[in-house]
Amino acid sequence: MNEEILKRIGKDFATINLNPGRKVYGEKLNKKGSKECRLWDPYRSKLSAALRNGLKEFPFKKDSKVLYLGAGNGTTVSHISDMCTDGMIFGVEFSPRAMTDFYQMALTRKNVAPILESANHTDAYKDIIPEKVDIIYEDVAQKAQVDILKKNADAFLKKGGYVFLMIKARSIDVTRSPQKIFNEVANHMYTHFKVIERIDLEPYEKDHMCLVGKYEL
Repeated sequence: MNEEILKRIGKDFATINLNPGRKVYGEKLNKKGSKECRLWDPYRSKLSAALRNGLKEFPFKKDSKVLYLGAGNGTTVSHISDMCTDGMIFGVEFSPRAMTDFYQMALTRKNVAPILESANHTDAYKDIIPEKVDIIYEDVAQKAQVDILKKNADAFLKKGGYVFLMIKARSIDVTRSPQKIFNEVANHMYTHFKVIERIDLEPYEKDHMCLVGKYEL
């Protein structure tokens, strides 16, 4: 864990607030030394849940460039923004309603670029991302999650870059065992990426798993 960008406060994880005094989603603020930290709620962010459950691969750095697919309201993006202060987060979100909140958050952060588009339509935002990114984080509840990830990796990710895939089993098939679905998705991931870690997100997210990989193929 890079303690320059990610803090521990008791059992909680926290990021140093890029906008001191300002909350994004009602999170608690806490002073740690001379810094104001935002507690990272694992029930509101799958990346925080993965950290709580022992995630070891955490490649985010101050200057990281991140492509975030399925940015939602911007909760997790805001914490990545806190960490990657000298980098850039390109957040792709298809829902106009979610984008309304995300856009308002992005107005206060110079390292966040909101993109209202489907993560399937890489050509629509290729001109917005000027250079290859270091990390792609995908939280898109679709059956073709891995294919979407591969398509974006081919277009935007550096060789050796990291991918984070958040799998929601119930969005793929509500009738089948989540573990079987996780295994199938992981096997599909292996055909495109080097999978290096998998983290179950219980009890923070039911029937969810985080897969971490590298783009080396």
